[in-house]
Amino acid sequence: MSIQEAATSRTALDQPADRPRVAVVTGGSRGIGRETVTRLAADGFAVVVGYAGNRDLAEASVKEVTADGGRAVAVQADVADEQQVAALFDTAESEFGGVDVVVHAAGRLYLSPVADLDLAELDAVHRTNIRGSFVVAQQTARRIRSGGAMVTFSTSVVGLAFPGYGAYSASKSAIEALTMILARELRGRDVTVNAVAPGPTATDLFLEGKDEETIARLAAQPPLERLGTPADIAEVVAFLASPAGHWVNGQVIRANGGII
Repeated sequence: MSIQEAATSRTALDQPADRPRVAVVTGGSRGIGRETVTRLAADGFAVVVGYAGNRDLAEASVKEVTADGGRAVAVQADVADEQQVAALFDTAESEFGGVDVVVHAAGRLYLSPVADLDLAELDAVHRTNIRGSFVVAQQTARRIRSGGAMVTFSTSVVGLAFPGYGAYSASKSAIEALTMILARELRGRDVTVNAVAPGPTATDLFLEGKDEETIARLAAQPPLERLGTPADIAEVVAFLASPAGHWVNGQVIRANGGII
């Protein structure tokens, strides 16, 4: 057997050609999460669309997939609630047979200078972003099949250090640390764990509360001179979830158009 054959044989054996690949996407009802659902479905994944509260948006995401001949189901789950997240993974197993990819796109944003920070809001951000990431990571580590991938979400603000982003950036720094450690804890499982760190991206969450001047200033920062789109980020996620991206592991991918 050649070196190349030895390197690829394990994954090939662990993923029968007739076995459907299954993705769980939290935060799949809107923004980057929803675009990721559509993108993974186009790659042939059956998708479990996790959502926090807006059932109509989640069902619309499912209908978009099924209208194109794909398979998807929506499941409500608070990512910080271990029982609800376990039920989310239960659905993936009962409906589609298992879990191969987990994209943890659910998150919470709150902006405030540190001096004025409402600590109740800090607790809410950390409950969703930190505790929620640990809860989803636990279920992923326990259930994901060999050859699989987990993709978490950080933010390029961790490096850019924009004022007002203290609570959010701190929570995303924790996710980066979790991602690196989980990649190493899953040694021997043939599972990759990476984080995607978008820059300014034209989602409802990003645009909310910003005036046109602020948006224009942020759009001008990357050398590519535009905001990112959810589709830009979903393409990166799809690569990491694919066999082509399987040699990328334990990394933070700064998908931000070149902002330094």
